[in-house]
Amino acid sequence: MPNLTEINIFPLKSCGQISTQSAVVEERGLRGDRRYMLVDATGRFLTQREHPKMILIQVNVHDSGLEVTAPGQPPLEFSVDLEWHRVRWVKVWRDHMEVSLGPDSVNEWFTQVMGFPCQLVYMGKQHYRALKAGRGKVGDQISFADGSPLLLISEASLNELNKRLMQPVEMKRFRPNLVTTADRPFAEDDWSRIRIGEVEFDLGWACTRCVLTTIDPGTARKDVAGEPLMTLKGFRRGPEGVMFGQNLIPRRLGTLSVGDSIELL
Repeated sequence: MPNLTEINIFPLKSCGQISTQSAVVEERGLRGDRRYMLVDATGRFLTQREHPKMILIQVNVHDSGLEVTAPGQPPLEFSVDLEWHRVRWVKVWRDHMEVSLGPDSVNEWFTQVMGFPCQLVYMGKQHYRALKAGRGKVGDQISFADGSPLLLISEASLNELNKRLMQPVEMKRFRPNLVTTADRPFAEDDWSRIRIGEVEFDLGWACTRCVLTTIDPGTARKDVAGEPLMTLKGFRRGPEGVMFGQNLIPRRLGTLSVGDSIELL
């Protein structure tokens, strides 16, 4: 029986990850996952695809609030209870939504890091973003994530990819929320509903991969040969693109922990 080996949370979209031993699963994904996002002056979301150095922005969560760090800048701390008294409309892919806007002092820190005017926005419980029509069920919702509440990849799938690469890559390249064992590569492609601990998920559809996977999380440099995406194109191309990982939709909420067994339902 497969089991859960990693849990990763990405508090700030397209920035560094936090690995944890347990997490609470909410309707829109892991608690605290992709609830913050950077936008430009027009309200459009910022991403590593266009700004690779975002991967070097790290967010650490403390009891009293959040701390963000970036090369060449002093750390910034702010409370999770910060008064997000301003609102603005933002765009995430084709979705337009109203969210809370961070204070000027926080926005100025991120502007210095990015080198152009940008703002930090927050998705609170009062905000709503629907899952893309045709995915899941009516009423399903999502955070600032690209396409689904959570992403799952098995270690066996990464091992199979690395066998085909001249230079192996880490799982961090693919930014999964959940990493599992499996008895064979890409076994997760055949899973339809699973239980991890007390939580149940539908596996909705395969995750299409993009140039973001070619960015080294440690250096923010893109691979000159376009790896591992080029190799994936050779054996994981589907009708919608290059597939690696499975998108999850929570169906029974609760807490999951590293080491939990994964039951196929």
